[in-house]
Amino acid sequence: MPFLIPKYLLSIRIKSPSPIPRLSLMSSATKARLRGVVFDMDGTLTVPAIDFAAMYKAVLGEEEYIRVKAENPSGIDILHQIESWTPDRQRKANEVILDFERQGLDRLQIMPGAAELCGFLDSKKIRRGLITRNVKESVDLFHQRLGMMFAPALSREFRPCKPDPAPLLHICSMWEVKPSEVLMVGDSLKDDITCGKRAGAFTCLLDEKGRYGSPDFAKLDLEPNFKVSSLAEVHSLLETNFDLEP
Repeated sequence: MPFLIPKYLLSIRIKSPSPIPRLSLMSSATKARLRGVVFDMDGTLTVPAIDFAAMYKAVLGEEEYIRVKAENPSGIDILHQIESWTPDRQRKANEVILDFERQGLDRLQIMPGAAELCGFLDSKKIRRGLITRNVKESVDLFHQRLGMMFAPALSREFRPCKPDPAPLLHICSMWEVKPSEVLMVGDSLKDDITCGKRAGAFTCLLDEKGRYGSPDFAKLDLEPNFKVSSLAEVHSLLETNFDLEP
């Protein structure tokens, strides 16, 4: 039976942790306890394989895409954009989205450093979960390619999706840990960092190409606790800033 977050919990705005400088040293007395890490999948645990701009244009049309992009500098939430459409139009949009995602499956590659990071977390007995807006079929293939499992691994069949905090709160509930004992890692400010901050978890932005260094993003109130340019950096980040004792 699917886990449902009570409405009164979803209405609570949990204060997110104060920003922590990138890879800053923290004394052992101030280190937060870490009991779990939750990852995004596409662009975080897997190499980007979907042309999202092309997908958005195919769903919205060229003119509507330009308008929506201008109104959403942190990125387009295509699932939210089509929510108010008629059922028939939504069906056609979802078919386009699914087609792009299936094409991405053919190109799915594990992100460098993902397996090593998972091994490190396992050695420290730190749980690892996954939240993606992709479909379960993609999650299953990812698990097969990586040869390791994330649990829970929530695909977009779990509603509401990121950036709503519900999936992350669900994982915390399943693990029986506080959100403040969890780190959310992802490559999207609008989805992953927002989800983590709303839930009250620590957040880490994976920005491989430095695209979030743009002044446009500096205006947004979505500052993550940490920023890294590769998954390899997460290992030292965890050891430096968190208490990893079981």
